[in-house]
Amino acid sequence: MMTERINDSSLWRTFEDGELTHSAAHYLMAIMHLRRRFGYARVTDVADHLKVSRGAASRATALLKERGWIREDPHRMLELTPDGEELARAVERNFLVIQYFLEDILGLPREVAFEDACKMEHLLSSETTGGLIRLIKVLEKEKGWVETLKARLARTKADEAVFIERS
Repeated sequence: MMTERINDSSLWRTFEDGELTHSAAHYLMAIMHLRRRFGYARVTDVADHLKVSRGAASRATALLKERGWIREDPHRMLELTPDGEELARAVERNFLVIQYFLEDILGLPREVAFEDACKMEHLLSSETTGGLIRLIKVLEKEKGWVETLKARLARTKADEAVFIERS
């Protein structure tokens, strides 16, 4: 039954115990983007990029170093380790796929798609991201499917009670 699955503590507790937090994901992506753009990233650059205090950025990067996701060279420049790079790229990919799906497939406003993608980007498994990519490819391959889907979604009233009862 759906209610039992919703209240299954083994599922929601894994969310709380997740290795990659929302904050850590944004720090990793900030370092990745700064290095792409400027060729370097310092703690002060990360703080400015994320609009946080230098103290907050310093504490966060210290935690990322402890986890082995970033390192600092002798000139105090930050770089992602291979594991950190992999995580940052996965989060970035998830964000782009979710935002595209929400905005271009479901037709949600850009701001809503952006905010929701930002909330979910570090939570999706690679299997779910892959499934969304496959769905997007199928929908876009057939001319008119996306437009038909958007039109039908616009005419369909979301009735959550019916969905929940069906489960």
